[in-house]
Amino acid sequence: IAKEEGIIAGLDVFKRTFEILAESYKTDLDFEVYFEDGDRVKNKDLLMVVRSSAQVILSAERTALNILQRMSGIATYANKMVEALGDDRIRVVDTRKTSPGLRILEKYAVRIGGAHNHRFNLSDCAMLKDNHIEAAGGVKEAIEMAKASVPFTSKIEVETEDLDMVKEAIDAGAVIIMLDNMVMDMTQK
Repeated sequence: IAKEEGIIAGLDVFKRTFEILAESYKTDLDFEVYFEDGDRVKNKDLLMVVRSSAQVILSAERTALNILQRMSGIATYANKMVEALGDDRIRVVDTRKTSPGLRILEKYAVRIGGAHNHRFNLSDCAMLKDNHIEAAGGVKEAIEMAKASVPFTSKIEVETEDLDMVKEAIDAGAVIIMLDNMVMDMTQK
């Protein structure tokens, strides 16, 4: 039963937790599922009914619920950010910073909430942060160094702190520009 309104995510993971235990205990298991990942649920909505032995239910419920709650919380928050922007031309993107062992689940939850995934690991994109830019002597220089050292198929992303850096990154050929710690007024210019 849902405890608050939000976007549900992780129902298959929830079910799989019970399936693993039911298989190991060699007992029956049955689900009645009333929602799908991505559905908006309200407080007190019945999400699912699980039928199995008490041993399976009591062994699986806390882990399954913790994962379902975490994934649904991420999906709900991602959706809140997407809706707050109200502009399909802007993408809300997650970070690579995820909980240990849960990256795949947390990134899935972000997508269920309507946002997008950034990079899954360090090799997915060349990302130039403030320390790279400083060491290279500027945005243009950092982008030139990155272009010379990564495969031509790699995208180059630059973390920018002000509009001058944004312009320099665009002029130097950055494919992705991250607006780092900019206030809302600055991002609207």
